[in-house]
Amino acid sequence: MRLDLSRAVRLGIRSLLLHKLRSALTTLGVLFGVSSVIAMLAIGEGASAEAQEQIRRLGSQNVILRSVKPPDEPSSGKETTRVSSYGLVDADLERVRDTFPAVRRAVPVRQLQQEVRLGARALNPRVLATLPAYLDVTGRVVTEGRFFTDRDDENVANVCVLGYEVARYLSPFESVLEKPIKIGEDYFTCVGVLLPRVPLGSDPPSPGADVTGEVLLPLETGRKWFGEMQVKIRSGSRDMEEVKLHEIIVDVDSPQHVPLVAAAAREMLGKLHKQEDYEVVVPLELLLRAEETKRIFNIVLGSIAGISLLVGGIGIMNVMLATVTERTREIGIRRALGAKRRHIVAQFLVETVVLSVGGGILGIALGIAIPVVVEHFSERKTIVTPAAPAIAFGIAVAIGIVFGLYPAWRAATMDPVEALRHE
Repeated sequence: MRLDLSRAVRLGIRSLLLHKLRSALTTLGVLFGVSSVIAMLAIGEGASAEAQEQIRRLGSQNVILRSVKPPDEPSSGKETTRVSSYGLVDADLERVRDTFPAVRRAVPVRQLQQEVRLGARALNPRVLATLPAYLDVTGRVVTEGRFFTDRDDENVANVCVLGYEVARYLSPFESVLEKPIKIGEDYFTCVGVLLPRVPLGSDPPSPGADVTGEVLLPLETGRKWFGEMQVKIRSGSRDMEEVKLHEIIVDVDSPQHVPLVAAAAREMLGKLHKQEDYEVVVPLELLLRAEETKRIFNIVLGSIAGISLLVGGIGIMNVMLATVTERTREIGIRRALGAKRRHIVAQFLVETVVLSVGGGILGIALGIAIPVVVEHFSERKTIVTPAAPAIAFGIAVAIGIVFGLYPAWRAATMDPVEALRHE
């Protein structure tokens, strides 16, 4: 008597349909297990992708050198005027740009503490003086107008580019282009608007609210109008800070050279600076760390969801053991008519596989639908990778086979004579 797989499948489906409710409830365990695996991996993948995208926006091929103010010395309690000079200088910029072969360009950035005003609206965003190459090395996008040019920097032109948040706050109902923007005590013509770094809500900020964002000026323009010294008046003292460059963005020719350039920059600054008034930030390191976190996150989420599949497999075993007991006399008759053990094993394994495959297919459909619903209502990005449904379905079928082996083996090893006597 040969094993006919198609006939075994037909018999298995027919046997399961005799107990429709029980079969459906058993399938639900696998269905929810598969869908939870896919949904959890999709939500984790989406969260990871958003975090990695924010890091990439910093420039995965950049090395960022920043000035850091050393700790203040204890105050004597008397009214004093203190002048502190720290941070990166033009010589650091030149050494990084000219010494390291892997550096394509180095872009200096100065941060100015100035009020920005248009008419009655005022705020205090980050005011940055930099070079036109800043746009390329940071990946920012101009949504309106243009960015300032090398000619603007050479001519010390009174032009500025506003971040989207600042432009929307200062002029919420009309374009801010060509309008005179007051920065500090001087006026600058707005020539462009940049897209925001992160998505914004649809409602404009309320007056007096904290507005993030930047205003960018040509480097030489910033130096001409605001100088090198910034004054901070505190109770009992007047602090004056002299910082040549607040940041140097180093554009490296390839990701492979980023760690080498970062290490060389740390060593160079360590030798040239008497105090640790700088820091080296490597977005690539943050990106690699985020990718490692993503892998751990996916393993944890997948393991939690896999428990649901395990529970579904136990449900399949429980149902099949009950089925074996109910069909003991049928098994005895088949054995008496010449069926071998492998035929009995195949019959019951086919039934468990049908249950797990049916639950797996429905689980894939539900698992793909859940991330769509989550993304629609929570506005959080979800990503269903092709591997997630395949892995979840494969595990479901494997669990069906593994948990169906014992009931099938138990049915096949029954004594035919005793099975025939069973009532």
